[in-house]
Amino acid sequence: MAKMPFDQEALIQTFAEAGAQQGEQARKAVFDATLKALQGRELTLQNIRSTLKGIAQAVSAGAAKNMVPDVDVENLLSDAVQGMDDALLKAVDANRVALQQFVDQGVTLQDSNMKKAVETLEKLEDTMFKAIAKSVDGAGEQLAAPWAQVLGKLQAGGTHTGAQAAQTVQGLAEQMQTALRDSRAASVKAAQAFAQSYAAMVSGVLIGMSDALKQTAAAAPAKKTKPR
Repeated sequence: MAKMPFDQEALIQTFAEAGAQQGEQARKAVFDATLKALQGRELTLQNIRSTLKGIAQAVSAGAAKNMVPDVDVENLLSDAVQGMDDALLKAVDANRVALQQFVDQGVTLQDSNMKKAVETLEKLEDTMFKAIAKSVDGAGEQLAAPWAQVLGKLQAGGTHTGAQAAQTVQGLAEQMQTALRDSRAASVKAAQAFAQSYAAMVSGVLIGMSDALKQTAAAAPAKKTKPR
């Protein structure tokens, strides 16, 4: 097992010793380990994927050693997945804050950084599914069936991460559309204001020219004709 930015041995031990009534303790251990690993790395899809894979492997290693009577391995694995999901919600929130800063600065979805951040959000749930699927593939006979059950239920019902990520992307997209409409409206108002100002300015110039012409015309008869 590759070295990961969390205490793998502690997580393995937690699942090796977890009893039937210790599901919440197992969930929190996974949440803490996942969050710590994510905080210590750049939040790219690759790093998130490797973190979830490492967490799932440690959970599998611990559950495979669990000899506690009456322990429900499937429930234990489900608690682990819940812990991963809860930690990823923090990643969604971190992305939301970063994206909001982009939006506040007037960045649109056409910006490359914005596209990358949105893509990360949209793929978080699928990344989680794939990481767990890897655990299913690598699990021995003892854990293959429980992992498959957990993954099947997860895919059928979806994750909190996926739902929150979709809501975040939708909300930001709506903000961008509103900002774009407001920008267009402001541009139209500015153009109208300029047109009105320009028309007034032109009218003033014309009036000035007219007054000058009238003054010139009035002054012309007063001039004496020089004798020949």
